[in-house]
Amino acid sequence: MKTEQGQRPDQCSITFVTEKRDFKRFIDFPYKHYVSDEHWIAPLKIQQKEILDVNKHPFYKNAEIALFIAEFNGQTAGRIAAINNRVYNEFHGENAGFFGFFESIDNQQVANLLFKVAEDWLKDRGLKTIYGPVSPNMMGEMGALVEGFEHDPSMMMPYNKPYYDQLISNAGYSKHVDLLAFRIDDKKIDLERINKADEIVKRRLPDLVIRDVNMKDLKNEAKIIREIFNKAWAKNWGFTPLSIEEFDYLVKDLKLILDTDFANIAEINGQPVAFSISLPDLNVVLKKMNGTLFPTGIFKLLYHKNKIRSIRTALMGVLPEWQGRGIDTIMHQRAVGKGLKRGFYTSELSWLLETNTSMINVALRLGAWEEKRYRIYVKQ
Repeated sequence: MKTEQGQRPDQCSITFVTEKRDFKRFIDFPYKHYVSDEHWIAPLKIQQKEILDVNKHPFYKNAEIALFIAEFNGQTAGRIAAINNRVYNEFHGENAGFFGFFESIDNQQVANLLFKVAEDWLKDRGLKTIYGPVSPNMMGEMGALVEGFEHDPSMMMPYNKPYYDQLISNAGYSKHVDLLAFRIDDKKIDLERINKADEIVKRRLPDLVIRDVNMKDLKNEAKIIREIFNKAWAKNWGFTPLSIEEFDYLVKDLKLILDTDFANIAEINGQPVAFSISLPDLNVVLKKMNGTLFPTGIFKLLYHKNKIRSIRTALMGVLPEWQGRGIDTIMHQRAVGKGLKRGFYTSELSWLLETNTSMINVALRLGAWEEKRYRIYVKQ
């Protein structure tokens, strides 16, 4: 880069993360990057470390990941991960890789260099297409926020700077698919319409029973939910079958906040056909903790936990042969209804593929509206 006489040119370089000190820099960068952003919510650092622990996280039994850090004029300026998800390619018959955990200052030179090293790493493994951001898989954070920057993200949903779309697009990426987040609250919910739909479904399916997840038998309940999920989501973009180890790992994290009012299994003649998992939106608490439980974070968590007034429907699945019968509507209605009785006045339904018109219609019939939009990009 040319400069005026006497000035140093801008210096941009990449570090491939292999040392503990660089891994710490990779983890720490977002906490500095978003320090003045009122809507970014710091995730717990301990969880971020676990997600990227290739020796302990079961995802990496069938995947590999490389982490890169960008420096600009001697300062950490961005980061990216390149991910080879072998299960995805085997299941879909593709030859694709992913980028994830992307963060960057508003500098195209930095972003281009980050994408180049990630792409080169994937090319070296014979992969021809790259999707992202996916951090690191479907059970992690998906997509870059492109609409809805004026709202806080719900738990387990991403947030990023508004200029990311331009950085990613200018690096040669195009839209692949959008993921939508719908919001419903006590002011706009159409209770009359919901009750009518409830009656219609019950007449059509008189043997339908919706029960709470049995927390005393969580191992078997998790098996039921995993089997339904793997069948229900099989045709959705980005899906990979969850192994027993991966699902158990997910349950281990969620069981501490699972609430049986919002964790349900639907059965017909005693056979499980659907499930729904909604979670209290812990981001309300995490916003006050700056990513750490110590020394005072645990007290903030306990103090503010009872002040949460929002839930997020994070996982739902209906067996293919029972889809289109209104079971998903009933399960949404049950979660929202119980939430209202307990003082949860708002709920997020996320995420929904923009191509999933049946679920989008369910959300709209409940009285929900699109609040946020996240984008998955692709590059050959």
